[in-house]
Amino acid sequence: MKTLSKIFAILVLLGFLSCNSQPENTKPIDSLPNIYPDYIDVSIPPNIAPLNFLVRDSCLSVYVCASYNDLKINASSSGNQVCFDIDDWKRLVSSAIGNDIKISVFEEKERGVFYQYNDFCIHVLKDSIDQYLTYRLIEPDYEVFSRIKIEQRCIENFDTKDICNYNITDNSCMNCHTFAKNDPNTSLFYVRGKNGGAILNRNGVLQKLNIKKEGMTSGSVYGHFSLDGRYFVFSTNVIIPGFHSEPGKRMEVFDTKSDVYVADFETNQIISSPLLCDTTQAETFPCFSADGRKIFYCSAPILKDNVNNIQNVHYDLVSIDFQDGNIGNHTDTIVKATAGNKPVSVCLPTVSPDGKYLIYTESEYGTFPIWHREAELRMIDLQTMTTDSLKSVNSRNSDTYHTFSSNSRWVVFASKRDDGLYGKPYFFHIDSNGNTTKPFALPQKHPDFYDNCLKSFNIPELSKGAVPFSVKDVESVLKTKSINF
Repeated sequence: MKTLSKIFAILVLLGFLSCNSQPENTKPIDSLPNIYPDYIDVSIPPNIAPLNFLVRDSCLSVYVCASYNDLKINASSSGNQVCFDIDDWKRLVSSAIGNDIKISVFEEKERGVFYQYNDFCIHVLKDSIDQYLTYRLIEPDYEVFSRIKIEQRCIENFDTKDICNYNITDNSCMNCHTFAKNDPNTSLFYVRGKNGGAILNRNGVLQKLNIKKEGMTSGSVYGHFSLDGRYFVFSTNVIIPGFHSEPGKRMEVFDTKSDVYVADFETNQIISSPLLCDTTQAETFPCFSADGRKIFYCSAPILKDNVNNIQNVHYDLVSIDFQDGNIGNHTDTIVKATAGNKPVSVCLPTVSPDGKYLIYTESEYGTFPIWHREAELRMIDLQTMTTDSLKSVNSRNSDTYHTFSSNSRWVVFASKRDDGLYGKPYFFHIDSNGNTTKPFALPQKHPDFYDNCLKSFNIPELSKGAVPFSVKDVESVLKTKSINF
């Protein structure tokens, strides 16, 4: 043990020496470095993977040092790519919890001459984030797809695995994965096409369900679990795609009809209410409150000609009581789409596990915000019913598809802020007073990953662990007969 301790001490000392041997011939530049992803002054959880990045300037080489107090680590670099050793990173971050890591960047622009930029900080918060992130990888236009898969990533490192992929689905579409209170042992996602169905995971046991009964317009589409995983509130939608002729606008999706139901997974029954199946309204995007006693959903009048009237479709945020398998007898409008000077449209409500906040997406109209550049996140304090515009979070491009971590302190969402085309997972923190931080992108092992990735990260969802099944398990259950409701 003494020998091992001596070896460890020597290795740490060598790390200090290597970082301290920074370039000698330096010239200061009074500006911050141009890096991607933008990790300058971001706040991170203590269990996140290394924040590797690119230096966007033309240079011969890059020298980067990260430090907290006397602990310093060097990043390896190849050209303009900067990567931290994962063990060094974890040691540094764990020592800096509640404090700031200083990042020093030097660029060799001329042979033997390094330019030193102003240092910047990475703030290490005390609140951890759930270990795993699940998302669908799909072409950003959505109307044509190939080789779709649902992937799960451990965000403490760079390990990934497929949950479902095109190899076992005859290249059919798959989507809408969700967890019960971030629990990997209770989850559900859909596979479309031949032999498709709702794939329910309960403690690693998979079932293929046909969540549909007579009179419903379609099978289940968008859904959300109750706290205990027994109930699943979902919408049934007749979805029509459309394409814009206007420059800068690409695709629109709208419902000609949609209703909301609740599935009981213990009795295999579907619970309905005329208030959630109003033929004059399109009800969609339902979710449970944290205690399971309310259902939040979005509702808009069904217009006579949705194709030509899509810009006049505005969804309200509405709630209805739900208790002991019974739906309430009246609805409450939480956000009235036409109440302000300019109509808006609400979609994708999500409630924090502690029940304190509800975040939704707001756009100018319709129900497909991913291609609305103006789409932004809004946060309601459910205790005071005040709304935060989340100015520190939103960008000039679409920000949407958001979910909370199990401790309610972190939010992941899909943002097109980088190029307006590809959605990428971004994270921000919410403290106990509702204050939010600058978002940061999911770190990747190779800093040029996002430059080379031709897929959008769709519907990012956090979970406390890895799902207890494999692609082969999904392939097997797809061959079974669906369980009908």
